[in-house]
Amino acid sequence: MGPRFHELGVQQRSMPKVWFHFLGGAREVGNVGCTIETHGTNRILIDYGLAASRPPRYPSPSPHVNNAIITHAHIDHIGMAPWLVGHHNAKLHATPLVADLSGIMWRDTYKVSSIEGYPLTWDKRDIDDALDSWQTHDHGEAFELDGWDCTLHLAGHVPGASMIELRKEDLTILWTGDIDTRNSPNVLGAKPLKCDILVMEATYAARDHNDRSEEEKRLVERVQEIRSRGGTAIIPSFASGRGQDIIKILYENDPSLNVHYDGMGTRISQIWMDNPSYLSDPSAFERAYRWSKRVRGKSDRFKALEADVIVTTSGMLDGGPAIWYLNRLRHDSANAILLTGYQADRSGGRSLLDTGMLPIFGKMTKIDLEIDKFDLSNHAGKTELIQFALDCKPKHLVLFHTPDDDVDDFARSFGEAPPFQIIIPQNGRDTVIDTDA
Repeated sequence: MGPRFHELGVQQRSMPKVWFHFLGGAREVGNVGCTIETHGTNRILIDYGLAASRPPRYPSPSPHVNNAIITHAHIDHIGMAPWLVGHHNAKLHATPLVADLSGIMWRDTYKVSSIEGYPLTWDKRDIDDALDSWQTHDHGEAFELDGWDCTLHLAGHVPGASMIELRKEDLTILWTGDIDTRNSPNVLGAKPLKCDILVMEATYAARDHNDRSEEEKRLVERVQEIRSRGGTAIIPSFASGRGQDIIKILYENDPSLNVHYDGMGTRISQIWMDNPSYLSDPSAFERAYRWSKRVRGKSDRFKALEADVIVTTSGMLDGGPAIWYLNRLRHDSANAILLTGYQADRSGGRSLLDTGMLPIFGKMTKIDLEIDKFDLSNHAGKTELIQFALDCKPKHLVLFHTPDDDVDDFARSFGEAPPFQIIIPQNGRDTVIDTDA
């Protein structure tokens, strides 16, 4: 007999039970949205994002909700929130840093959808309404919402990101959002909390990460080697999290480097510094940020071509200043590309890894530069996820935000007789948990 994990489908409602309905994010990474309700509460929504794939994937339309709690400001968790406000006049809840970041993330999503011609079900007017809908809560602050007693907790993933604790009488649910239990350059790791139902992301259900300190050391040494031969290291980076980590790693390990910082990450960094309580060491981050040379216009961009390092968006080479730099630096073999993040299928970065070619201004172009990859993920790896789940001591474990090909094997990692019921939900179907079972 195999381990007890289930794909729960539509069931008739009878109390006492908890209903989860995934609009997106079940058996897939990104595209997250899930409603939760139980006896004595109103339906509440956790996250409402879109998957920035090509073409994008969207969650199902949300039923009416009065309130949504947003774990963090990455597009796969926040990208559809303007629709939610526009259609349901919902209130959005998150940390102040997430609220402050939301505008820049939504406007960039709108811009990209316009350029690439992908449909988007909300417009600029919805952005304005969504920005007015925020109600913010600090980590550790208790608040009541639709019959739930709620508290946000440090998630580790990026500054301002939250796990969500929901309590109703004797029931406690912990929704992890994206978590990392390891400390990273700008935020401390998540800590387990005892709960009855743990809803846990499992992005890295299939593998562990390399030792982070060793990866950071390898990155610095690679940059120094490229500098020694007269080249420039081009480091494409995600705007919210990865770029800031790289700037701090380089500053703390070799402040003699000439590092230029370009793209949306520079504006996000300013917002981080306006919310210092969410950074593990805000003074250290500000020193690193001030040390880097921020690119503010075309003349700065040309100066950056002579830098030791260019840290710039986009992290998957799907646009942004990174393409401009690569088009000008690709002819000198002393230069190199250092990838530090996940490269999704059909992304520019994936094309570069698989074929050595990259779309540049609409034309597939050969890139004859060295390419290295570094594992600097801000998600917990397989071993950390297993330990986190065990330490929370839940009765029920719900796995989401996880690759369809990996989640069943991950569930089996807890053995033939796991200490909790393991549930693998499906999008568009009620997942019903009997808390008395």
